Amino acid sequence: MSHYIPQVITCKAAVIWKAGEALKVEEIKVDPPKTGEVRIKMLFASVCHTDILYRDGFDQTLFPRALGHEGVGMVEAVGENVKNVLIGDIVMPVYLGECGSCLNCKSGKSNLCHVYPLSLTGLLPDGTSRMLISGTGERVYHLISCSTWSEYTVFDSNYLVKVDPKLPLPHASFLSCGFTTGFGAAWRTASVEEGSTVVVLGLGAVGLGAIGGARTQGASKIIGVDLIDLKGKKGTKFGMTDFINPKDSGKSISELVKEATGGLGVDYCFECTGVSSLLSEAIESTKVGLGTAVLIGTGTDPIGHFNIVPFLCGRTLKGTVLGNVRVQSDLPTIINKSVNKEIDLEELLTHEVSLDEINEALEITKQPDCVKVLIKF
Repeated sequence: MSHYIPQVITCKAAVIWKAGEALKVEEIKVDPPKTGEVRIKMLFASVCHTDILYRDGFDQTLFPRALGHEGVGMVEAVGENVKNVLIGDIVMPVYLGECGSCLNCKSGKSNLCHVYPLSLTGLLPDGTSRMLISGTGERVYHLISCSTWSEYTVFDSNYLVKVDPKLPLPHASFLSCGFTTGFGAAWRTASVEEGSTVVVLGLGAVGLGAIGGARTQGASKIIGVDLIDLKGKKGTKFGMTDFINPKDSGKSISELVKEATGGLGVDYCFECTGVSSLLSEAIESTKVGLGTAVLIGTGTDPIGHFNIVPFLCGRTLKGTVLGNVRVQSDLPTIINKSVNKEIDLEELLTHEVSLDEINEALEITKQPDCVKVLIKF
């Protein structure tokens, strides 16, 4: 059999040229993979809040940029020295790696690998891009280490996870970031104990993941908080026991949470909205001396302010990236739970679009019944 030599591929990608502007579906050229890299034919991708943040100006320096960081695809070509995947394998991209031997990996406490770190340069590890605008040859930046809103895209092979073929491919896309982040925040970041109490602020895919993780850990009371009543119905599917819509109450979220917990507050609060003004509410929703608030979401303004007094009263504030989930050691466990229907990822899928409808997809995320928008290639 002749040896396959990959060539440059011309395809379409959703590209942003300036912060705050609509995306344009551009014709791009995608180079063959270099040493240690893999080129993927994308099959499905999905929309995550982080993509919208980058559209709105979270990083205003790297343009043009192909967005998207959730997805699943098939390996189309491999570079030299790639040993973990083969052509034809189904894989999902992740924006963290796991070497297994650096200080953080060996600790078992962190998923922020020193060898394969979170990259915000918009480039692959060798400092270059594999995407160019067809007409001009202008370099296109990647999003983190991914760019999944492209028909073909190149990844460092250390930022890929194989997908169990029993898992429906659209569902695999949802595990690339959002749901996994929430699930891992309850499981790996907070290590929620059996019988503990939990509140989750914001019931998007991340919040539903946190509910699912808390349920799996054996939490006895899981309160979901959202301004949209329809999200409460989704919450019950993943294990939520109580729902609070603070919109018409005239009380703060922390007051309502304390009312629902006999005045004590909860053991764990997961802040999934990215609304900086809710940071104090998250902290004050937890128990004096014992409570832990986990900060997951962020907005275009990463500066948050909070009342320091409740924080000083023995509470703990934690941050997390991908829910502290180690992509090689932990993510397969979440995949297996999804395959076995311990986690019903089908409940996340509410809308489906094509790549050409990417701007409509971003508007759909504002609809009250939207949880996840799937992009089918």
